[in-house]
Amino acid sequence: MTEERRIKIAALLQESEEAVTGSSLAKRFEVSRQVIVQDIAVLRASGLQIVSTSNGYLIPKPRRGVHIRTLQSVHSGLAALEEELSIIVEYGGRIIDVMVEHPVYGEIVVALMINSRSDLEDFIKKVKASDAMPLASLTDGKHYHTIEVPNSGVYDIIESKLRERGFIHL
Repeated sequence: MTEERRIKIAALLQESEEAVTGSSLAKRFEVSRQVIVQDIAVLRASGLQIVSTSNGYLIPKPRRGVHIRTLQSVHSGLAALEEELSIIVEYGGRIIDVMVEHPVYGEIVVALMINSRSDLEDFIKKVKASDAMPLASLTDGKHYHTIEVPNSGVYDIIESKLRERGFIHL
């Protein structure tokens, strides 16, 4: 049953366009959430590219006609975080991840997968509810976002708006 469940989890994640929570997988397969965490670890070890996001697990799908770019940004505080991410989403960007260069641990990358204003609102609610510090607090506010944009013109607008608001200093 364990291997069969893992095959079904893999198929479900490959078919899904949205992140699937560990809790919903646990309920569907009538196991604990911890069993799902273990199943995901085994599936990853077998080579499946499963990403953990604040909204659940997903397998990123290749998208045609998009550009992937990386922005370096600096800010501190939740209000600045929300404003920065809002600019990216508002002007047509999709926020794939956030990365910091930690002096001891090296690169720390966390998948965000923020595709819309609704995703952003959910993310900000989770940050506020958890009372956790943003990842950039580990590096005095300096961090990077990988974003997906439909074309270089959209990227230029996002970069310009972030520069105007003081998030980009280069």
